[in-house]
Amino acid sequence: MAQQEHVRVAVIGTGFGGLGAAVRLRREGITDFVVLERADSVGGTWRDNSYPGCACDVPSHLYSFSFAPNPDWPRTFSGQEHIRAYLERVADTFGLRPHIRLNHEVKLMSWDKENLYWVIESANGTTLRADVVISATGPLSDPKMPDIPGLDSFPGKVFHSARWDHDYDLTGKRVAMVGTGASAIQIVPAIQPRTAKLTLFQRTPPWVMPRMDRTISKAERALHRAIPATGTARRGLLWGIRELQVGAFTKHPDQLGLVEKLAKANMARAIKDPVLRAKLTPDYRIGCKRILLSSTYYPALAQPNVDVVASGLSEIRGSTVVAADGSEAEVDAIIFGTGFHVTDMPIAERVVGEEGITLAETWKDGMNSLRGATAAGFPNWMTIIGPNTGLGNSSMILMIESQLNYMADYLRQLNVLGGRAALGARSAAVTAWNDRVQERMKRTVWNTGGCTSWYLDAEGRNTTVWPGTTGEFRRQTRTVDLAEYDVIRATGTPGAAGGVRAGEAGRLGGSGLVPEQPGRSERETVAARGRGGRGGRAMSRLTQRDTGTEAAR
Repeated sequence: MAQQEHVRVAVIGTGFGGLGAAVRLRREGITDFVVLERADSVGGTWRDNSYPGCACDVPSHLYSFSFAPNPDWPRTFSGQEHIRAYLERVADTFGLRPHIRLNHEVKLMSWDKENLYWVIESANGTTLRADVVISATGPLSDPKMPDIPGLDSFPGKVFHSARWDHDYDLTGKRVAMVGTGASAIQIVPAIQPRTAKLTLFQRTPPWVMPRMDRTISKAERALHRAIPATGTARRGLLWGIRELQVGAFTKHPDQLGLVEKLAKANMARAIKDPVLRAKLTPDYRIGCKRILLSSTYYPALAQPNVDVVASGLSEIRGSTVVAADGSEAEVDAIIFGTGFHVTDMPIAERVVGEEGITLAETWKDGMNSLRGATAAGFPNWMTIIGPNTGLGNSSMILMIESQLNYMADYLRQLNVLGGRAALGARSAAVTAWNDRVQERMKRTVWNTGGCTSWYLDAEGRNTTVWPGTTGEFRRQTRTVDLAEYDVIRATGTPGAAGGVRAGEAGRLGGSGLVPEQPGRSERETVAARGRGGRGGRAMSRLTQRDTGTEAAR
């Protein structure tokens, strides 16, 4: 029987999280890793979302890696094509291509608790083993399609904004746009001039502020190339402004009243019809749902070929779409801008932990993790952009880089522990962390603003957003506290033969963490052997296991 390939680390996904993890692994001297990608190219959500008008609502110089600045961003808010090209360059610049395996959709990840590794099965029939899994599939990877009666028998064209059909020409068509989120407000202005009739189904109107987008001049780009510190300063200024805004979202939602007035003034400039303006005015506090940026959305809605239906789509009868309020429209195509599986990520159904149950089952009452990264019952498994790591006003790249710090220290600690070892998040630590996060969440605008948003799960619990600054999160994830983990070791009679490794030199400092014939495992609950240096820190933290957990402040 052919031996299975065995790698030190398997990264899942090639968006910002996956590529960032791969870069960090190489910078840590780890080359024994693979990056599994289900599609035929890298890019994550910026590959999948290619709809007309697709762009980022975070300034370009902040929506990029600090270790890979781009002085040549063409606009202050970059379009999808520029961000995707940036990610392709990251893959090339940092030598990631040899590690990336395209068309490798992960179907199942199972923890072998006897031998302390993950068995990863792909849809193409391949299987490999990995000591550590970094899941970077992201929350915006699996489109959510509503279950609408009659949709299956609709004779026209149907697609989700994240699966745009570029072969279908919307010119002269009657189009229904379902949803008014971040994608919809970009799609509507882009397709409105081409359509014969555009019907927008709006369950809840968003708050929309102007998008201060402009071309970045050649002089600015030349300056950033010649003096990189100027680009760093620009990034720092953008970051600092957003850090100062956090308190209004997390502690003092009443301070957002002025922002609401500005948003209403923005609407009034473009929407003169009082009836339409009433439809478009939200009845919840600004910031409760993500504040959207567009200078073209309202002008597009004011055009004569656009009809705003202040109700959700409830039924389809042939080519007739019927709203919950009973209004009807004949359409040739339906475009769903209905978001993604954020609080019920499908990848969780494919992860089976040490007790033989899936992550989805573990999270059936709501997602929870330790510091947004690890879950109890799933040793040596980490997620990038995990529970309560999302942001309402800044760049997710900042959060990703903080999680990469945590990932790097996690791997260092495994190296310090030596032998065949795994780290399993303690249930008490996970609970303590999440209790503190949820307690802080109670006063945020996301929980008190009076809206229903994708930040909340089916039980109304906010499991997506971080209730603090990005700087605070970075401090909370700078290092791994071993007091929050159980150390699991392989012991006893040797078991199945070890697998073939890709790149033996990529093991953490050549420590030989994976013996050729691993055996049974046992859990250390109090102390670990001190090894000097970082090992001393590991030992001291383990001996403090029963003194409490440092949770989110």
